Amino acid sequence: MAPVRLDLTARLCTELGLFDVPGLSVVSAQPADDALLTTVHEEAYVEAVRAASADPRQARADYGLGTDDDPAFPGMHDAAARIVGGTVDLARAVLAGEVPHGVNFCGGMHHAKPGCASGFCVYNDAAVAMRAMLDAGAQRIAYVDLDVHHGDGTEAAFWDDPRVLTVSVHESGTTLFPGTGYADELGGPGALGGAVNLALPAGLGDAGWLRALHAVVPQLVTSFAPDVLVTQHGCDTHDLDPLGHLTVSVDAQRRASESMHELAHSAAGGRWLALGGGGYEVVDVVPRTWAHLVAIASHRPLDPATPVPAAWLEHARQLTGHAAPPRMTDGRDAAFTGWESGYDPESALDRAVLATRRAAFPLHGLDPDFD
Repeated sequence: MAPVRLDLTARLCTELGLFDVPGLSVVSAQPADDALLTTVHEEAYVEAVRAASADPRQARADYGLGTDDDPAFPGMHDAAARIVGGTVDLARAVLAGEVPHGVNFCGGMHHAKPGCASGFCVYNDAAVAMRAMLDAGAQRIAYVDLDVHHGDGTEAAFWDDPRVLTVSVHESGTTLFPGTGYADELGGPGALGGAVNLALPAGLGDAGWLRALHAVVPQLVTSFAPDVLVTQHGCDTHDLDPLGHLTVSVDAQRRASESMHELAHSAAGGRWLALGGGGYEVVDVVPRTWAHLVAIASHRPLDPATPVPAAWLEHARQLTGHAAPPRMTDGRDAAFTGWESGYDPESALDRAVLATRRAAFPLHGLDPDFD
């Protein structure tokens, strides 16, 4: 989570000319104030973050602070609140029709819960932004989480709110933190079906990951008919990532971003807020994947064969001592077979997909075996 991954991503976007695309604006953000943060987070928790930020020795483990996952550091509150501020500003602009799409690759802090930090996440910018859109008049919001880890914090914030659909596509909790996110976790009594979880087997690559995503996400989001689509693009699904156990490529992650863009236009009137998230291979993976996301959102997608600019390669080498890949591709075709091809009962992937479809689809008026 070191800022170097954001520096490298922004510099790659600059070197590729993405920040100069007509109609694209790069905007600054101010830290969200406490009134905004406490629309999702408990007041006592925000106070605890402020105290630990002022003096890390005051970090309280009962709030998830000062732990291995969420160590306290000076300025922590402002840094985390600024991520929230940026995501909320974009969310409001997208909802108001001021911009069609917004990207905050600093965001996607999906593990933070109302009363505690978790999984490198202090404040949940996605949840605060969705709450702000609901307060501004949005009737229905769909959230799709593509991180390798279950989007548990964002799900928890809207567990019993029928206005929000959260869909998380992630590695199974039997093999990965946070150990949750199974097909039978469907939301509270007032919003049954408002949470959808697709827990995937470890070792899954491009074809299986894309097959799973496309067998569940478009159908549910289209049926839900949201005013806005919010997506989280954690790229720790990559096979080089040190924390997850999937074997997805930059090319498949790029294709998933394209699919989310298309879904925003077909199901949400083009209103799309895209966020970053996890991703711990900070040179080879994160900058290229999120540069593709920015390019897609600005309607100027990059050819995967595009060379990585030499100036960026040299900057990355000097900064990290690592020779980065020379092109914006891993050389894979990101092909997959759609669900309409039929279900294979011998496939652990297909069994996981079918479990999710059978649990969630009927709650949305969909036939799990055909839609």
